Amino acid sequence: MKKFLLLSIALISGFILKAIEPSGTLPVIYITTQNNAEITSTETYINAAFYIDAKSSGYASVGSAASPVAMKIRGRGQSSWTNYDKKPYRFKLTVGTKLLDMSKSKNFALMAYADDQHAFLRATTGYKVSQLMNLAYTPDRRAVELVLNGDYKGLYFLTETVRIDKDRVPIVKQDDNATDVNIITGGWLLEIDNADATEQVTITEGNGSLARFTYKDPEELSSQQETYLMNQLNSMDDAIYATDKNSTKWQEYIDIDTLARYYIVQEVMDNFKAFNGSTYLYKDRGATSNWNFGPVWDFNDAFMREGQQFIYQNSPKTPQIWIAEIAKFPAFQAKVRELWPNFYNNHYPTISAYIDNFINSIKSATASDVQRWPEYGTNNPNSDAAAWKALLDARVKWLNEQWSSSGVEDIELGSDAPTEYYNLQGVKTANPQGGIFIKVQGCKATKVNIK
Repeated sequence: MKKFLLLSIALISGFILKAIEPSGTLPVIYITTQNNAEITSTETYINAAFYIDAKSSGYASVGSAASPVAMKIRGRGQSSWTNYDKKPYRFKLTVGTKLLDMSKSKNFALMAYADDQHAFLRATTGYKVSQLMNLAYTPDRRAVELVLNGDYKGLYFLTETVRIDKDRVPIVKQDDNATDVNIITGGWLLEIDNADATEQVTITEGNGSLARFTYKDPEELSSQQETYLMNQLNSMDDAIYATDKNSTKWQEYIDIDTLARYYIVQEVMDNFKAFNGSTYLYKDRGATSNWNFGPVWDFNDAFMREGQQFIYQNSPKTPQIWIAEIAKFPAFQAKVRELWPNFYNNHYPTISAYIDNFINSIKSATASDVQRWPEYGTNNPNSDAAAWKALLDARVKWLNEQWSSSGVEDIELGSDAPTEYYNLQGVKTANPQGGIFIKVQGCKATKVNIK
């Protein structure tokens, strides 16, 4: 009996070990912390070393098991860190390094996307739409598998972090505690935030809401820098809340083209978190330089509500900063309608094939990932991708109806949106019969068995 129990335990243990091995179809990043210490903080880095086995990806490997590369690593995120066992991380290297053919830098993130039940397609699609909308910079990323202190952690995304750099946010960098009136006009990187932070300034928006702006660069402000920044933010707010919506004063501060492109990305993704948190804006040096919105970052709340409506209407994430008021300006409406047809006619049709190629590239890794994290992963990436494409198609079709006619306002809210059916390959089906289909209404997709 004892031998039987030992044999059973050995067989079970062997199965578990096999289940949590990397698939070997993606680059694998191996990280070992000093003394195998756990990563417990999103503020404090700990010493570690890593190497990347690029497998057959075509990228160059970095370091090796015998000769790993020094790094420092910590946790990152807010709810993504506290609410999930599959954790995201941020790390920095001693010297700038080119990882998997991304831009050379010391700073990267490992995104877990434990909350993405759409086969890791939220951020993947959002970043692709950003590229197609030709924003100045979209963070690059690579699907990888992570082994941390010998423990297989699953499918991750090695991602460029948002920072001022010639290959990232391409503006001049401003020193901390600068005082020169010419220097402090630029090199600003801010984040519209929804939580208190130490490196933050606040204003009262024209509608009475508190608006938080976390300054990412510079990291420490002199009194001159803080005064300049507050004057800029308050002046923008005053111009945005002007009674005369034909006024162009706000465009003296904000680049309308970049804002419209950024906004379209968020609408395509139905990302109502935009303009509430994880929304970046930056300004280059020069008294007359404008503030630009971007780059994109967080799509965790994409397609998380029912009905078709614009992201600033009935948003669960409130308050959103400025966008509802900016949407009232005819000039902004016209810019959105000007930019939309090129994306809709020339770029959006390419996204379906892009999604299919992406799913094929991660399919084996998702099988390993879901064994490691059955509560988070995807058992059927093809089916999940078909449902995602159906959601996306319905959203883009609705946006095209709005922006091909009346603009970005004065629409009826969409709780009564029409119902459409798609097969598991993502093809719209007029009269579904006999099988599993994806039922789409508004921004909600569900699988149904029609007999």
